[in-house]
Amino acid sequence: MAGSSSLEIAGVDAGYGAVRVLEGVSLSVPAGETVVLLGTNGNGKTTLMRSIMGQIRPTAGSIRAAIDGTTVDVVGLSPERVVELGIVLVPEGRRLFPRLTVEQNLRLGAFRAAARAALPRNFALCYELFPRLAERRAQLVGSMSGGEQQMVALGRALMSEPRILLVDEPSVGLAPILVSRTMEMIAEMKARLGLTVLMAEQNFHQAVRIADRGYVIVHGRMAFEGGSPTALQGNELVRRVYLGL
Repeated sequence: MAGSSSLEIAGVDAGYGAVRVLEGVSLSVPAGETVVLLGTNGNGKTTLMRSIMGQIRPTAGSIRAAIDGTTVDVVGLSPERVVELGIVLVPEGRRLFPRLTVEQNLRLGAFRAAARAALPRNFALCYELFPRLAERRAQLVGSMSGGEQQMVALGRALMSEPRILLVDEPSVGLAPILVSRTMEMIAEMKARLGLTVLMAEQNFHQAVRIADRGYVIVHGRMAFEGGSPTALQGNELVRRVYLGL
């Protein structure tokens, strides 16, 4: 899975029917970096993720993915085609199949041809990274804790041979200690698989621990770009909204 993958979003407008949610949104996710998109609920984070995945078609702008020297504008592509490129989303709320086992949920991640060919290797890697899932591979996902379900959601993404990983609100519904562990798991997946990561999150303290850079989105517009965790922590908007200073 070695190689170079990056994402470049320029001037994107998107929304639902007559309701515009994103306006002129631009951001860069350089190869091999973890970029965090910070914003409180209702500011457009999930809409941007869905636009990248082809679930919403932007009305303006471009979303270019560069994967191993080939650049593709994903605007207008189906979600299946976006996944085939190696762009994979861990959705908010996890969206698992509660009446299927851990192993069955993981297997569903191997949708694209490259992933089906590497199924045994990816199962082994998944169970190495998430030993709890190996122990519980036959357990129904609906009977697991929120933290364990988050592991399944991350594992399912791993099974799809991702190159660019999108993670939407991984902290939602988790106890603080599990949020911390989830961030560590995302960082470990990134390191082991050589991923490029875009993570939408409102838990600033946890997100900034694993981010190389970040953006703040307010009412569907980019309000701030921080080239480093330090720049994010020092920004007045961030200090007011997230740090209570």
